[in-house]
Amino acid sequence: MPRPIHFEIHASDPERLQAFYRTLFGWQFQAWAGPMDYWLITTGLATEPGINGGLARRRGPAPTEGQAVNAFVCTVDVPDVDLTLAALPAAGGTIALPKVAVPGVGWLAYVKDPDGNICGIMQTDSTAR
Repeated sequence: MPRPIHFEIHASDPERLQAFYRTLFGWQFQAWAGPMDYWLITTGLATEPGINGGLARRRGPAPTEGQAVNAFVCTVDVPDVDLTLAALPAAGGTIALPKVAVPGVGWLAYVKDPDGNICGIMQTDSTAR
């Protein structure tokens, strides 16, 4: 069965979004040697579950406030949702959906990066209710 193997973030200001994701999640960025502005994203060790991605210069308007999500929403495994949400404003992001329990799974929140892109953050906790 086909599975996701790569994700991509679109950025009006690639340097600003790289700083956001470095600050919030510790991701690493490396310029791609190809013919367009593109950065490869390393999200963790190859021995750990997860996928890596890329960051591309946006080729159209950024999402507007109140606009429905028109993309896949990727969710990032974090050790503590509350600490990640507390670090969000200093990194330049905002909360799109406050922390909620996913019963028996963990704690989930949606955040927006400085360009309005949404991603989920999830703290695993089988006791969440």
